[in-house]
Amino acid sequence: MVYETIAFALFALVTVGCSMGVVLVRDVWHSALLLGGALLSVAVHYVMLQAEFLAAMQVLVYVGGVLILITFAVMLTRSTAESEASGT
Repeated sequence: MVYETIAFALFALVTVGCSMGVVLVRDVWHSALLLGGALLSVAVHYVMLQAEFLAAMQVLVYVGGVLILITFAVMLTRSTAESEASGT
């Protein structure tokens, strides 16, 4: 019982930290990666609630679909002038 509480607190901190990072980080790429971390930690919460189907749908739909769509949108819409100015 104590281990479940510690695991819940750990993943709650990860969820809150990643969610705050999504809002506060200025780089869109890092914001998308933090969104993936937040969505995966929400899936872990579903597993802890013994709702494995919801966890699987969370990973497949949101992490697998929405996050990949955001990632491709970020990669395809970056201009070459922006990347040359940043030095990458």
